[in-house]
Amino acid sequence: MKGKILVAGASGLVGHAAIEHFCRLGWDVVGVSRRYPDDLPKAKLVSVDLLDRDACVQTFSALSDVTHVVYAAVSELPGLWAGWIDEQNIERNGRMLENMFDPLLSVARRLQHVSLLHGTKAYGVHHPSIGPSGAPNPLRERAPRKQHPNFYFLQEDYLRAAQAKGDWGLTVFRPTVIYGGAWGNNLNPLPVLAAYAALLRDDGEPLHFPGGEGFQGVREAVDTDLVANALSWATETRGAHGGTFNLTNGDTFTWPGVWPAIADTFGMEVGEPRPVSLREELAKRAEQWSTLVERHGLRAPSSIVEFVGENSLIYTDMLLRGTPQPTTPLLNSTIHARKVGFQGCMDTEDMFRKWFTRLHDTGVIPPHPA
Repeated sequence: MKGKILVAGASGLVGHAAIEHFCRLGWDVVGVSRRYPDDLPKAKLVSVDLLDRDACVQTFSALSDVTHVVYAAVSELPGLWAGWIDEQNIERNGRMLENMFDPLLSVARRLQHVSLLHGTKAYGVHHPSIGPSGAPNPLRERAPRKQHPNFYFLQEDYLRAAQAKGDWGLTVFRPTVIYGGAWGNNLNPLPVLAAYAALLRDDGEPLHFPGGEGFQGVREAVDTDLVANALSWATETRGAHGGTFNLTNGDTFTWPGVWPAIADTFGMEVGEPRPVSLREELAKRAEQWSTLVERHGLRAPSSIVEFVGENSLIYTDMLLRGTPQPTTPLLNSTIHARKVGFQGCMDTEDMFRKWFTRLHDTGVIPPHPA
């Protein structure tokens, strides 16, 4: 047994992947979230609302043997974008972290390391006072903090202050857009694209591109498995303690460029550009999705919104067609992580193939046509 790791945000995209990864490596894993994931049998799962201070005291005061922590919990508001700059939601996210760590740090005398999951919003690219044009390009961790309301700052400052009273390491990760197999989350485009493709395939249609003709914006992605590998690397690499690291797959892509690979994974031909809001389109197809779930006995919920996540619909629209692109693509430098020793990388086209194939094979989306 390697140690006892506490993963906050067990039902989320990163938390789910982290729990699977650490369980495979033989760790004693405790996952906490408000709702129980039903597909993590090897971990001890605890349901707790991180906004409930009394419940947090009761739960985390009993975890004195925790040696490592991954904090990947987040509160998002309906509509997504507005919540990123909402002062109350910023305060809420700061309070969630404090509610967990206050009682935990008072008892976890063997604590060795904490990984804190943030993202590229730390650079202010989302905030009207900074935006893409005011951020460094490429985004580099060594760039001075550009002050703006951001719960990342509240959380990081709290933990760095707490370190002065303990003897444990802290690593901050800033992954770019994350893709993985966990569904029903706030920020995962993959189930949205999977449902869209499955519905078009059910119609006998090719895989039309919803982003519209000529959408060639350069993008970056990061696989949840790569993020989980980075979390594991940080637990055993002293050079990672105290550091902040961007994370990407290591390549770039365009949506039209990967669309043929996505279509091939579904056994479909590439269609034509057909600009459409997936949030609106999938809502119109709710009954069709429910019929697909029943016909194929899928593991996915019969509610398409429950399956993909309402905010993930909004997020996917932003990524495919809704977010204005800067004249020069805004990219993440990952040199810092490589210098310290993390060499993880993933071909983004292979990433899409892997996850869509896995969703097919595990009965989450309809099986490949014969």
